[in-house]
Order: sequence, then C-alpha cells, then structure tokens
Amino acid sequence: MQDIKKATRESYGEALAKLGEENKNIVVLDADLSSATKTCEFAKKFPDRFFNMGIAEQDMMATAAGFATCDKIPYASTFAVFAMGRAYDQIRNSICYPNLNVKICATHAGLTVGEDGATHQMLEDIALARVLPNMKVICASDDIECKWAVQEISKIPGPVYLRLARAKTNIIYEEGQRFEIGKGIQIGEGKDATIIATGICVAEAIKAKEILENKGISIRVIDMHTIKPIDKNLIIKCAKETKNLFTVEDHSIIGGLGSAVCEVLADEYPIKVTRIGVKDTFGQSGTAEELLDYYKISAKYIVQEIENGKM
Repeated sequence: MQDIKKATRESYGEALAKLGEENKNIVVLDADLSSATKTCEFAKKFPDRFFNMGIAEQDMMATAAGFATCDKIPYASTFAVFAMGRAYDQIRNSICYPNLNVKICATHAGLTVGEDGATHQMLEDIALARVLPNMKVICASDDIECKWAVQEISKIPGPVYLRLARAKTNIIYEEGQRFEIGKGIQIGEGKDATIIATGICVAEAIKAKEILENKGISIRVIDMHTIKPIDKNLIIKCAKETKNLFTVEDHSIIGGLGSAVCEVLADEYPIKVTRIGVKDTFGQSGTAEELLDYYKISAKYIVQEIENGKM
C-alpha cells in the first residue's frame, strides 16, 4: 500500500473524461454538483454530452433511463444520499425494472462525508442498491480500482451502482493491476483470520493486518469491491481456511457487506462472522478520521476487535 492518497471521486472524474474520448455513446448527467462529483472534468471536454439536470435527482434518473433506450450509455452522478435516497423510485421502476443500461455513480458515500453531517452520510445505499433485481453493486477502494471500474462498467449491459468516497484514501494497487467484476482480491495468505472489507475500509483493513502481523497474528484481507454479484467461492474458501472472519464497511452492518457475506455462509458454510461497521444508527458531524474512530471502523479498532476475538 502506498503513502499517496487520493479520493475515488477524483479518480472517477479523470476516468470519465478519458472514457468520453474513447466512447462517443457516453453521456453524463449531474444534479448540480459537478464540481464535487468531478463530472466537471467530462463537462469541460464534452459540453454537448453533459447535462446538468439541476437539483432534480428523480428527473435525472428518469432522463438517464430515456438516454439508455436510445443506445446511449448514461453515467448519472450525485451524492449517494440523493442518488439512492431521493431517487429510489425512479431507479427501481425506470431503470432496474426494464433492466436499462444506466450507470449510477454516487460520490460522498458513507461516513467519510464527514462535516456534512448525519443527513448527508449515506449509510444505507449498499443495502438499497443490492436488493434491486438486475442491479450490480461495486464499491471502489482506491484510485486504480476506481478507474478500472469506470471503464469496465461501460462494457457490461444493465444497471450498475458504483459507490465512491469524498475522503482521500491510500492508493493500494499498482498500475496494471487486474480486476474482475464479481471476483474479490485476496491480500496475504494469513491463516488466523480473514478481514473482508470494501471501499475506503480496505486501506484500514490492510493497516490492521500489518499491526496484527507484528504481534504474531496471521491475517488475510479480502477487497470485496463487488458487493453484487458477490464472490461466493472466495468467501467460502476463506471461511474454511481461517479460524475467524470479520467484515468491515463504512455502512450500516444491516444490509451491507456484512449481511451479504453472512447470507452466503448461512447457505453454504455456517460460521460466526463479526461485522464491523455502523451499528443501526445515523452518522454525525466530524472529520472523516474522527468518525472512523468514533464508530470503531478505523485500523486500531479493527485490531482491537480481532484481538478481543481471542485469537
């Protein structure tokens, strides 16, 4: 893991502008937040393919659906709380029900929205997205993975929800790293415990891994960038090969990554899973670092949770 940090929303803006050069069918819609979501990078290059829909997220999703019926590939962006919260009906009925080729790329997801406070910290979006038929759900962990995801989702048909963060996070991967939708990435061969993390929490899990290994506890980390379809085979493999299994997410432990992992194991290989995340409460105002600590999702609390599991 590199010391360099970058927000996945910034990576999204760069990748989208590049994608626009390569594919003339890409159109981008935003709900008056393009300087924050970084779709402004696309707008500068391709003003004729960029549509500022104003503060009208439901209209934006319905318009994106219309573009998809005309063989365009719309990327619709706003903050996660407005995408999955305010426009859920349109996403459900106008995009997912007819299985249209719309890419919903939501920035400012999770706790790390920070000082914007509880109203803007979307901690339920993974749950809302993954329950929808036809929807694929991806949560990028760093700059390299995000740029891959932006490109890759343009190649697959149907709705996609791409979850992106406001806060900067460590760059984990090297240029040229290979990824595959629906396949998690294993980091390390630890035998004592597996930490399955997603998004911004992958970097925290890797930090925890390094701390624990210095204490003689052998850890592997799984970057579960695709929440749906989830990598069942890798989850079962880790459950069989390690003594303990933990999930980490900056999302409610109800309905998110932890729930998805538990659903797989309940069907295939029942074992105890400890879910680390937001425990059935709303967020609050504070810096990203303060909030990760307060909700006990940061590396030091992951370490504590694993040590308390009586390794």
